[in-house]
Amino acid sequence: MALAKLVPFAVEQWMDQHESRAKYNIAETCVASISLDELQDLSENKESELWSSSTKLTYGTIQGSEKLRSNLANLYSAKKPLQADKILITPGAIAANMTVLYSLVGKGDHVICHYPTYQQLYEVPKSLGAEVDLWRSKERRKWQLDIEELKALIRPNTKMVIINNPQNPTGTIISKSTLDSLIEVAEEHNLIIMADEVYRPLFHSISPMSPDFPPSVLSLPYLKVIATGSVSKAYSLAGIRVGWIASRSSELIEACAQARAYTTISVSQIDDQVAAYALSQDVIHGLLNRNIQLAKRNLGILAMFVESFRWACEWVKPIAGTTAFIKFSKMGQDIDDVAFCEKLIEETGIMLCPGSMCFGEEFKGYVRFGFCCETYVLDEGLEKLREFMRKGYQTLPLAEEI
Repeated sequence: MALAKLVPFAVEQWMDQHESRAKYNIAETCVASISLDELQDLSENKESELWSSSTKLTYGTIQGSEKLRSNLANLYSAKKPLQADKILITPGAIAANMTVLYSLVGKGDHVICHYPTYQQLYEVPKSLGAEVDLWRSKERRKWQLDIEELKALIRPNTKMVIINNPQNPTGTIISKSTLDSLIEVAEEHNLIIMADEVYRPLFHSISPMSPDFPPSVLSLPYLKVIATGSVSKAYSLAGIRVGWIASRSSELIEACAQARAYTTISVSQIDDQVAAYALSQDVIHGLLNRNIQLAKRNLGILAMFVESFRWACEWVKPIAGTTAFIKFSKMGQDIDDVAFCEKLIEETGIMLCPGSMCFGEEFKGYVRFGFCCETYVLDEGLEKLREFMRKGYQTLPLAEEI
């Protein structure tokens, strides 16, 4: 299967260009990263071993260690047990997504992708020869999806629906009722559901008891579903490149395993063992509690900023994940979000992500905030942003009409 030339990956290029010189990185999408010492401090068992230096550094278990896959299987087994052999370990969620798409999508297929979202999820299917339609969530509906719109997009050759739950960049969720309806549609048309769940389980503003609380797609009563994830976002461990593909379908997992054999073979044994330690019962509860509390605290700080500048910005307050999508305007007209973000990094050291560059031309005026950095970074960065809003905001150009 030949890959067509991919278009530039805008958000990753923006991050690569600016993050090394940012003084206040409020664009980062991971919960504030931690060191191995800090990870061990979160363990309920201080005697547990994070890494054995006597381990020989072979390729290790090709699909991922039994310990890591068993720990992950436990996370997906709340309603129905998932076997460890239904999980494939990859170098990050980006490799997981790439492997799934390369394995299952090709010329002649039609793919429907939740939007806005991470550019990889719709550009890679295009590069593989598939036709792609965007299933748009809209701000006026609080970034929720419409099942009737999905039904109207389905064609005879539709093979896959891709969702991102929780959603980057908006921080919203696809509710349980919408997921249930999605499964009904998928069953009717024999579709594969691929869910990028990389921000799961960072639910900071919704209770598991809420009827809207979204389960993983692996908890839904349908076999042809795939979930991808990683330890980077909700688990603060982007520095170890560990992600995964999980499915209850042996056929789908085997297809991904065959494709993966041509690329990464296995992940680093060191990374695998650190991830297994982080997701163990001794550590995961302390780690997630630390991260959810940080997200709640920082979201409150960002909410106060938005409230203070209602004359310039508006948002749908995030429910989960690490990002917020905030729209800036002047006198009812959208600002040039790229000029805004460039001016901020140059004059204040604040790094944000421009919506129209990183998520699509229709998002002029939108800026993505990554609010789960260290609290002091957010505090100091927003103070600098307040100064800019008072002194420099009115000098910003307006967005050009599309």
